[in-house]
Amino acid sequence: MPLLRALLALCCLRCSATVNLQPQLASVTFATNNPTLTTVALEKPLCVFDSSELLTGPYEVYLYGMEDSASSGNASSVQDDTKMPLSSTFRQTQGGRTGPYKVAAFDLTPCSDLPSLDAVSDVTQASEILSAYLVRVGDNGTCLWDPNFRGLCNPPLSAATAYRFKYVLVNMSTGLVEDQTLWSDPIYTKQPSSCLRIDTWPGRRSGGMIVVTSILGSLPFFLLLGFAGAIILSLVDMGNSTGETAHDSQITQEAVLGTSEPSYTSVNRGPPLDRAEVYSGKLPD
Repeated sequence: MPLLRALLALCCLRCSATVNLQPQLASVTFATNNPTLTTVALEKPLCVFDSSELLTGPYEVYLYGMEDSASSGNASSVQDDTKMPLSSTFRQTQGGRTGPYKVAAFDLTPCSDLPSLDAVSDVTQASEILSAYLVRVGDNGTCLWDPNFRGLCNPPLSAATAYRFKYVLVNMSTGLVEDQTLWSDPIYTKQPSSCLRIDTWPGRRSGGMIVVTSILGSLPFFLLLGFAGAIILSLVDMGNSTGETAHDSQITQEAVLGTSEPSYTSVNRGPPLDRAEVYSGKLPD
């Protein structure tokens, strides 16, 4: 009899293991800044729904989210009376204010097919490994305003807001919900910092930072000053070259006029005196 009670207790624990689990925030090892102002990274329910027995057939896991203020009564249900999962969208629920909306959907990965975490340091494999273990809520910033988007929209969340999340196991052959986790505890997105709270006192900064900041701040002034000096020098050089050109032109004109006057007077000057006398001697009496 005690053995039977122990077996029944163990069976109850195994059966309720998936029901009592809640979605958890991703480890700081994989998501150092989590949550952010508009996103939340969660761990996928790996080895949760198929921990007690091997599932056969096509299965998908749906992630639902809603604001904590909407988690009251039947408003938090993610299935209808026929156990069909809800298909409510972010826009239809006003971002989760009126009820849960479908955030993401992904295949149920068997525990034996999970990638090894030893290769997460490899840059070429890090993205694939993280996507296998984590899901980011609010990752798509354009789907809500893109009229051509036809997939499952996962727009950014509101800042400084509490959200709850739930995983649902759906049998794709029947389209019915077969299992689900509990709603998570409230997860708050970060609150934006006010500009009045930004510390601008230089006493909290190192001397090297102050020197670099001062140099970078005065550098544009010196560049502008040098540029203005170069313009002034170019204008002065241009004026000097114009004056020299005019002076040279005047000298050239005076030289030309000076050489032309003797030739002009020589043309109008009479014959030499001795020749005039010769000519007068040859005239008839």
